[in-house]
Amino acid sequence: MDAPVLDVVNVPTISGYSNVEDIEGYQHLVDELSLKIEELEQRMIEVEQFNSSTSKKQLKASKGNSNAKDKDKEKHIPGLKKQQQEASKREAAAAKRMHDLMRQFGTILSQITRHKWAWPFMQPVDVEGLGLHDYYEVIDKPMDFSTIKNQMEANDGTGYKNVRQICGDVRLVFKNAMKYNEERSNVHVMAKTLLKKFEEKWLQFLPKVIEEEKRREEEEAEAQMNIQLVYEAAHAKMARDINNELHELDLHLEELREMVVRKCRKISVEDKRKLGASLTKLSPEDLGKALEIVAQNNPGFQATAEEVDLDIDALVTESTLWRLKFFVKGALEVQGKSSCSASLGGNNNSTDNAINNNNNDDDNINNNIKRKREISNAIAKAVKKKSKKPTS
Repeated sequence: MDAPVLDVVNVPTISGYSNVEDIEGYQHLVDELSLKIEELEQRMIEVEQFNSSTSKKQLKASKGNSNAKDKDKEKHIPGLKKQQQEASKREAAAAKRMHDLMRQFGTILSQITRHKWAWPFMQPVDVEGLGLHDYYEVIDKPMDFSTIKNQMEANDGTGYKNVRQICGDVRLVFKNAMKYNEERSNVHVMAKTLLKKFEEKWLQFLPKVIEEEKRREEEEAEAQMNIQLVYEAAHAKMARDINNELHELDLHLEELREMVVRKCRKISVEDKRKLGASLTKLSPEDLGKALEIVAQNNPGFQATAEEVDLDIDALVTESTLWRLKFFVKGALEVQGKSSCSASLGGNNNSTDNAINNNNNDDDNINNNIKRKREISNAIAKAVKKKSKKPTS
């Protein structure tokens, strides 16, 4: 795992830079890599946002709430424009079919409104003329056939969108009359009779409505699926591109790390002795990570074996020694803070989280990004410190 390596490049005691130009060169590289990391982070956030909202409902919501910037990005998604054009054509065809259904439904309305008992329901109720002072207290939404006809013929976007809306208002005409007038009154009986006739005709017409609704639902599902596939393909490509760039960034960071290590002084025999002693103080978990650092540059070294014989002089390179040195230093500092917090009865959740974070899988892109940022910040810290004191 690369997690221990993150702390290795925190090199506050690095010495031996050749000149100011070297320092400025490293700082320039650090700045470039930092900018690249920020760019990759933003692009990864976009991929994560897409992955967290892949359901059809979420896609519809995001499409409806997308701002101008999002729409501008969508223009560059291959295949999306074609899918949107096809969706527009399907919407237009579906609207035409629904218009034809409403025209056919108009035949039923004509039959009902031509009935001899339909006259009380053709115009809005004359509340004031009839002295119906409590009408609006009883009836929440007045309705009549002239209002229905006007909405069916409206072309300004305020009209009915489907047949079921018209059906609901026809029922409302008769139910309002039945609700306001006593059961034995003429208007109540007339409304009840016409409602029954309407329901019979509606049942005969209903299969056409259900067929169209089913077709519309299937088309919308297919359209959403096609659009989702386009988005998935685009974001999959984006993820692959980010991974490739992260791999290149890995190589650059490794080169930069090696350049910095080559500028370090040689680790003395005494330093090696202290390092060996410090290794024995690590927790089993941190010791395993330290051995992983050694194994990275020594493929034959079995870091996970039950018994490990670590010969620092024979197995460990100068670069690895520096990485071990600063990992061990950081690990012991964390252990010290953890012990102090425990003795004081404090909450050590922050320490636990820090340790747990080191166990994340390197294949996880977010941790790769975090690793790059820590490395860059560490090098920047070293450069800044060196620029303040003479070289050794």
